[in-house]
Amino acid sequence: MMYKAILVLEDGTVYEGYSQFEHAQKYVGELVFNTSMTGYQEVMTDPSYAGQIVMFTQPHVGNYGVSSRDNESEGIKAAGLVAREVSMVPSNYRSESSLTQWLGNDDVPAFWGIDTRELTRRIRDKGALLACIATGESLDPAATLSWLKAQPKYGERDFVSEVSVSEPVALRLEGQGDLEKVLTGEAGGAKHVVVVDYGVKRSIVRNLLRRGVNVTLVPNSYGVEEIERLRPDGVLLSNGPGDPQVLSAQSEKILRLTERWPTWGICLGHQLLALAFGGKTYKLKFGHRGPNQPVQYLPTGKVEMTSQNHGYAVSELPEFLELTHINLNDETIEGFRHKDKNVEAVQFHPEAGPGPHDAENFFDRFCGAI
Repeated sequence: MMYKAILVLEDGTVYEGYSQFEHAQKYVGELVFNTSMTGYQEVMTDPSYAGQIVMFTQPHVGNYGVSSRDNESEGIKAAGLVAREVSMVPSNYRSESSLTQWLGNDDVPAFWGIDTRELTRRIRDKGALLACIATGESLDPAATLSWLKAQPKYGERDFVSEVSVSEPVALRLEGQGDLEKVLTGEAGGAKHVVVVDYGVKRSIVRNLLRRGVNVTLVPNSYGVEEIERLRPDGVLLSNGPGDPQVLSAQSEKILRLTERWPTWGICLGHQLLALAFGGKTYKLKFGHRGPNQPVQYLPTGKVEMTSQNHGYAVSELPEFLELTHINLNDETIEGFRHKDKNVEAVQFHPEAGPGPHDAENFFDRFCGAI
């Protein structure tokens, strides 16, 4: 079923379209766009999208349905989905439900029936905007805009606390190939990696477990002494949502971690490591979100196509941090390593999910470093 709905942006722009919801409700989030042609399920369950409404530039989504094995976390983390067209009838032997049914089960709205090319250009020109998907019979754009302007800005909220585990969780891998599933329980590997969970994706955990290490997720609030009791051989700071400066209190802990163990970072973990060592971060105009970002690994000159999802980036590094990766589209910082410590970090997602696997060597280097 499809019902009339509106999408209202904080600049006052209103789009009329459709949603799967008949009930009256307002759903708020920072509107961003993603250039992936497949992988909408992985995107919507990526904790890094917490607090964001994701618009897909691919004009038609939902045609292969959803499968629980493709989730990157427990449940949908994005605040909403926007597309030109949404398929109501999936065709895929692995499909367990349609996209709109799956979203509806978690009370997450889909909004479609608009020119997403025009909306993408608007975000490109003005930057990511706070937005509201309003559903129900009484659709009042002016009242919705007034309500939207009273909502907190995306960068003001601590989304990490909403997506991080609340207690340590040991993980293992079951199955092979595309049937691999991350389950609770130790893997029995020779080395032990503690992942500080700022919003980790299951694909990151899979890549570690495939390399024969034990993995334990810990809450982002965990202290050094609590991590020490788990006796790790290395620490990985995960990806996650929001402005890294909201987590500035983590800097002292992160510096202490780097004194004790090899400490590497991905995405938000990359930004937090940079801040801890005295670097600076800033908000990108519309971010990098998609599987087609070319990044050059400076030590070898090799170019890797990477999957990315971030709205903030590192702008400055102290001289003791060596630049290792650069984005060839806009020359933003994509990675660094410490000249004296076993510390390395990348801004992109080496696990992809969805996306190319060019950069999976990050996990080989990390596991080799511990």
